[in-house]
Amino acid sequence: MTQAPLPAVHFATSLVPHRSLSPTGFRWLIGVAIAANLAIGLPLMVMGAWPVMGFMGLDILLLWWLFKRSYLDARRSETLLLTDQDLIIDRVAPDGEREQIRLDAYWLRVEWQEKDERLVVHARGNRAVLGRFLSPGERRELADQLKAALAAMRAPRYRHAWDRDPDL
Repeated sequence: MTQAPLPAVHFATSLVPHRSLSPTGFRWLIGVAIAANLAIGLPLMVMGAWPVMGFMGLDILLLWWLFKRSYLDARRSETLLLTDQDLIIDRVAPDGEREQIRLDAYWLRVEWQEKDERLVVHARGNRAVLGRFLSPGERRELADQLKAALAAMRAPRYRHAWDRDPDL
């Protein structure tokens, strides 16, 4: 029994959203916000404006929730794999749900939409938007890299006997 050869990989990358604040930085930020709220709220409470402390607690709670939501959203990813036959897009949502999209590499077209600053790939009537969570500059760079990989794949270089180095 013979096995079919594995297709050559021409481009592979993994895309993840960037988060600039580390978990340690997040704890520091919440701590500083609590200290600032206490420094402002305690004197107000002593002067009789006690409801202010409740609202200051709500803003800490809202800040904490927004950052936790941001960290949850950072768990999404996209993996791109361009082979001789397909562009395989493997997406993982923040909740862990996986989605795989396969586009025929022969018909693949990479399109950068200037108006929306979106990266769209098309093949045989199917399309996918790539890197929605990336910055426009990162999406543009990804488009250029994918176009270069497609061009290299479509213009193969053949190794002939006369191309070999005689010293080998």
